[in-house]
Amino acid sequence: MTLAVRIDDTCGRIRAAMDAAGRSDRCDLELAVKTRTPETCREAAQVLADRGLPVLLGHNRVQEARATVEAIREVPGAQVHLIGPLQSNKVNQALSAVDLIETVDSTDLVDRLDHRVGRRFPVFVQVNTSGEPSKHGCAPQDVPRIVAAVEMAAHLYLHGFMTVGLHSPDERAVREGYAHLRRIRDEAAERLCTSDGDLALSMGMSADLEWAVEEGATIVRVGTAVFGPRPASG
Repeated sequence: MTLAVRIDDTCGRIRAAMDAAGRSDRCDLELAVKTRTPETCREAAQVLADRGLPVLLGHNRVQEARATVEAIREVPGAQVHLIGPLQSNKVNQALSAVDLIETVDSTDLVDRLDHRVGRRFPVFVQVNTSGEPSKHGCAPQDVPRIVAAVEMAAHLYLHGFMTVGLHSPDERAVREGYAHLRRIRDEAAERLCTSDGDLALSMGMSADLEWAVEEGATIVRVGTAVFGPRPASG
C-alpha cells in the first residue's frame, strides 16, 4: 500500500468520525513524522498538498525537525510543528525549524520562547489530562496561569491546546481525557472573550483518532497508520 493510499484511508477515517459525531466544522490531519527521512517527509507533504489539504507535519524532536525542514518546505505552504517536549537548551534551534510549538507546558518555557523568538509566534498549551506520570504536559489546574503568561507575552499567541491520550483500551476513560481538554479549551475561550472555534484541539492518534474526533479534535496527529512502525533509531 502506498503512502498516498494510507493518507487517503486516514482521511476517510476522519471524515467518517466527523459524520458519526454530526460535525460540520473541520478536523485536520497532522502527520507525525518522528524518525522519518527528509525524502519521506517531503513525499508525505506533497501528498497532502496534492489533496488540497493543510500541509501539517509534526516532529517529536528538534534535531529531526532541523534535519528535515528544508525538504518539507520545498512543498509550498508546508507547516512544521513541534509535538514533542522542548528542552530549554533547544529553544533557539526549535525556533529556527518549526512554525508552531504544541508542547508549551510551563510559564518558564513561555518566558524563554518570548525572549528569543523576536516575531509573532503561535503556541499550544499541552495539558496532561490523563494524569499519567509518564506523560508530558501541565496539570489542568495550571492551565489558566500558563494561558495568562502567553497572553502577556510580547511575541507569543495562543493558538490551541494539545494532549496525549490515555494509553488504554478503555474507550470511556480515553474519551474523558479528550472531553476534559475540550472543556479546558472552552473555558479558556470564555475567559479570553474569543470563540472556541479560534482555539485548536490537537488530540488523538492512529489508534484512537475516531474517539478524539467525536470529542471535538480539530487536529489529529497520525504516524503509524500512515507510515507503519517506526524504524529503529540509533
